[in-house]
Amino acid sequence: MGMSFSTVEEKKQVRWFVMRAYKNEKMAEDRLKDKEYGLEYFIPKHYAVKTYHGVKSTRLVPVIPSLVFVHASHSQITEFKKRYNFLQFAMWKKSTGMEYITVPNDQMDSFIQIASLYEKDTAYYKPDEIDVRKGTRVCIHGGKLDGVKGVFMRVKGKRNRRVVVMLEGIMGISAEVHPDLDCKLFTGIFALCSLCEYRHSPDSANRFSQTAVRPSR
Repeated sequence: MGMSFSTVEEKKQVRWFVMRAYKNEKMAEDRLKDKEYGLEYFIPKHYAVKTYHGVKSTRLVPVIPSLVFVHASHSQITEFKKRYNFLQFAMWKKSTGMEYITVPNDQMDSFIQIASLYEKDTAYYKPDEIDVRKGTRVCIHGGKLDGVKGVFMRVKGKRNRRVVVMLEGIMGISAEVHPDLDCKLFTGIFALCSLCEYRHSPDSANRFSQTAVRPSR
């Protein structure tokens, strides 16, 4: 989602901004965790086999190098960048000019919830690798994915149907839905979920607050 900000009020509104820390994710994490100047952020990671000094090992690494999501206002990030200018806004070039890339809160909540499980079967996608129009919009109830809002569909290369969360123009993620929960979706709850009238429960809000990283104060 692209946005431009022309008023003071818009610049003070907290949003999920897509940003780049060019080959500097570790430094970005260290600075964003800063007790005094830090901001809430999320870096999608997965386990991958990497070779360091000739030795192979499985490590938690960024899915997309340099990609960082920051949850703050434009004004807060601008102040942060005065100290640490290696973090740059990701922009879209539109006919009306350059626009900041932001992600709606509900999409980011669901994306973070799946990504933070760090499960082997979790799959990531480029925007053009999956067509969510082929699925049905749902809100999951129960299990580890409780509260996730996405698209329930079949995905190439995967045996069972999955819930997919797409961040428009950026990336997507999918996770397998437990068979027991799958049955519940198809016996009536599915129809209710497909309306996407999802409201965050206190439990889902607490779970989200634990996965997105906020600097300690």
